[in-house]
Amino acid sequence: MKRLLAISLLFIVMLVIGWQFWPDEPPSTTSYAGLGESSGDFRQALPGTALTFPKDHGPHPDYRIEWWYLTGNLVAEDGRRFGVQWTLFRQAMAPSNPQQDASETPWTSRQLWMAHAALSTPERHHFSERFARGGVGQAGVKTEPFDAWIDNWSLRAADDTAGFERLKVTAQGEDFGYRLALEAEGPLVRHGKQGFSQKSADGQGSMYYSQPFFQVTGEVRVDNEPVAVTGRAWLDREWSSQLLGATQSGWDWFSLHLDSGAKLMAFRLRGAGDDENGESYLSGSWITPEGEVTPLELEDLRLTPLEYQSVAGRDIPVHWRVQVHAHELDVEVRARHPDQWMGTSFPYWEGMVEVSGSNEGEGYLEMTGYADK
Repeated sequence: MKRLLAISLLFIVMLVIGWQFWPDEPPSTTSYAGLGESSGDFRQALPGTALTFPKDHGPHPDYRIEWWYLTGNLVAEDGRRFGVQWTLFRQAMAPSNPQQDASETPWTSRQLWMAHAALSTPERHHFSERFARGGVGQAGVKTEPFDAWIDNWSLRAADDTAGFERLKVTAQGEDFGYRLALEAEGPLVRHGKQGFSQKSADGQGSMYYSQPFFQVTGEVRVDNEPVAVTGRAWLDREWSSQLLGATQSGWDWFSLHLDSGAKLMAFRLRGAGDDENGESYLSGSWITPEGEVTPLELEDLRLTPLEYQSVAGRDIPVHWRVQVHAHELDVEVRARHPDQWMGTSFPYWEGMVEVSGSNEGEGYLEMTGYADK
């Protein structure tokens, strides 16, 4: 589900670039809850929509929001643990109109772009963000060969292919950077109902698939120190026009690599009220080592916060119990360190976690919508 940030986050892009280039009115809210606003004339994500590859690796301008989202758990030869994030967001300011699109100039493109890059070390969390407009070549995505970029940050095919079999990713912040090679050792995974991932009882949702089987080699750089690393990574692809119900205010999302070879994607979309009153919407996917997927619903899954810590003036649950009854999974998921805070234009928590209990492992956790104290 991950990556409901786009409407709220890309609002900042609109402010940076300026409204005068678009005739349409700006969104009326910048809160996470605003992701439940009506999608207007944009195309809706619906059950039964077929995913087609490699076409769907590319952009979907008929939908309002979209992202290419990579997270990775890495280790150096000396045992140090690192986490990386690379994300490209796209937002359309208005639905596609063939006649109007034909008359557009590069400077009147209705596609807006934003990117986040982060590197977690055992001591610190480094992050950076960038903004761009469509139409002028500063950012975009193409499929043959696959290439997603903003300025000199890129996620692209390692050879002349359109798929996700072998990719390379680069990013450079003020005091960190990375250059990594990714090789898929398993299939693409469709979440929900063959790629339609429902996000609320009202039926809102997204088209959502992942490549969770990347093996990683390469180099991270911290304060100009290069460090050789290996590990595993997870790439999410998701697009929609209206993701949340009207009362949903934030989410907790897990992507876990288990040492058994299985993988788990799970999320909790929190209602506006007390979660103990049952206002959250839970869903997920159990993924076998061979890539077979079992959708998980509310009765299959339990996500329970165990410990909160103060992070950036917010009480954040950095220790969880995760249960999947049908697969006898009962684990605790802990942040490797609590302060993996993305102090971007719209801030959120995202970082590497470790798994212990009935299965061992590692992964990533994203949490949004936790209010200031």
